[in-house]
Amino acid sequence: MRLGSSSAARYAHVVIPSPSDPIALQVGPVAIPWYGVGYAVAIGFGSWLTARLARARGLDIRHIGDALLLVIVCGVIGARLYHVIDQWQLYQDDLLKIVLPPYSGLALYGGVFGGMIGAFIYIRRHGQPFLRWADVAIPALFFGQAIARWGNFANQELYGPPTNLPWGIEIDCAHRVAAYLCPGDPALVAGQVPVPADAGFQPLFFYESTLTLLGGLVALLLLTRFAARLRDGDVMAFWLIWYGLVRTALETFRLSYDFTFFGLPVAVILGLGSTAAGVVLLVAARRRPSATTTTLAAVGVDGTGPPEGVT
Repeated sequence: MRLGSSSAARYAHVVIPSPSDPIALQVGPVAIPWYGVGYAVAIGFGSWLTARLARARGLDIRHIGDALLLVIVCGVIGARLYHVIDQWQLYQDDLLKIVLPPYSGLALYGGVFGGMIGAFIYIRRHGQPFLRWADVAIPALFFGQAIARWGNFANQELYGPPTNLPWGIEIDCAHRVAAYLCPGDPALVAGQVPVPADAGFQPLFFYESTLTLLGGLVALLLLTRFAARLRDGDVMAFWLIWYGLVRTALETFRLSYDFTFFGLPVAVILGLGSTAAGVVLLVAARRRPSATTTTLAAVGVDGTGPPEGVT
């Protein structure tokens, strides 16, 4: 099969150009990537939003600042570990690249679960209600994921197959996975049809960013308008189900996986597992006796807290 004129016409349209440089700022020898900027913005905004929601639900917001360092460290370790496992071929011959700068590879999936582990350790150590804290942190987690995903745009990654849709994004030949190599690429195998250099690709990062932003708005609505009906863990269960389904659906667009388990992409396994865990958490919450959270009146994010007499 060869790329004929009809196939070429399929990709003959204007595409959205991708950033030419993943580095946002160079400070001497230190390069700050756009992905890192996204993480920093997500952490700053998330801390502010979580503090307002926590205060409204009667939690001591001083724990947020105290726990932040541990959550960040565990998140970075998780993000780096997931990336290294996913891209093991880049590190197997030089293991020092795993721990020595520059840390150019971070995976959002690993960062989320690493941060959750850090938060769990801190909360358990200080005798705080984990599920209640998790609930107030979920909107920030949703919005943080939506922000951080734009780092994938700067890195020209997390994209799907070629498309003629008007929002297709440009992917340089150097950033193409094996299934979508450009004409003349020495890695092309016999019989493989190359994809034109000016083709547009499905922006999976944008789909995930948009859907997680929408999930964050729903989670915020639950906490600010329906708090009186919630059990501890309900909003966390919502995140597990929503993000699990979103990630599983988007992974079906991808053809190249390095991190698999018995032939199945680990991202899909984690997505389905997340969804199942969310369902289990919802069912378990409904079988527990009504907790104090069911007596909390719905409040806004202005920090006014529950009405007088409600604790």
